[in-house]
Amino acid sequence: MCGRVYIRSSLRELLANFAFAAPGDAEGLANSFPRYNGAPQQDYPIIVREIVREPDVMGPVFATARWGFIPAWAKDAGRPMINARSEGISTNGMFKAAYKSKRCLVPINGFFEWKDIYSTGKNKQPYAIAMKSGEPFALAGVWSGRRNLDTGLEEKMFAVITCAPNEMMAQIHDRMPVILHPEDYERWLSPEPDPYDLMRPFPSELMTMWPIGKNVGSPKNNTPDILDPIDQDQDPDPEPTLL
Repeated sequence: MCGRVYIRSSLRELLANFAFAAPGDAEGLANSFPRYNGAPQQDYPIIVREIVREPDVMGPVFATARWGFIPAWAKDAGRPMINARSEGISTNGMFKAAYKSKRCLVPINGFFEWKDIYSTGKNKQPYAIAMKSGEPFALAGVWSGRRNLDTGLEEKMFAVITCAPNEMMAQIHDRMPVILHPEDYERWLSPEPDPYDLMRPFPSELMTMWPIGKNVGSPKNNTPDILDPIDQDQDPDPEPTLL
């Protein structure tokens, strides 16, 4: 699964890195970033395909959305879903409508995952994962909109799509988020109903990961040192650091 991310850029820097998208309403999030320990139920700038020029010119636009998906048709809000499995997403009743016409990009600098280090699974070692280049990248997501009964405004929410792990991620977990290549952004946001071939493991050789301290476990800890590599001697089951 993918349940924690980080954005170490300012919002202005993040928008500049994805300048093909119009700023939309994301600029209202400026005071929320950088965010070194991002969790579900927080608001993020995502990129969706919406009207960029009246009456009907569509294009990529930044939008504010909460991490935690509830389908638009659901009468009872229930528990928001933070991830959607790529396998069967086109027929899954929860996600199929959003996958067909409301796909999104989730720009980040990196994400976190936990590896079981004891057979009981009760003790886990967190890792930070990013691009070797250090550049921001985009996760594949789906979004929905629900009307806020108090304000009457539509509020967006999203889930991150996951797939099987690449060779690097398989060392610590059996899933990874779908990471899109920049040349595939336009197609992912397009009206194409089923770009299934884009939901594949991202190449290991372009990525890096390193063990970090366990204070990442609480979203209240939101400082740059969250990303500091720990001494391998602190890890009861050390493995080479993939930097």
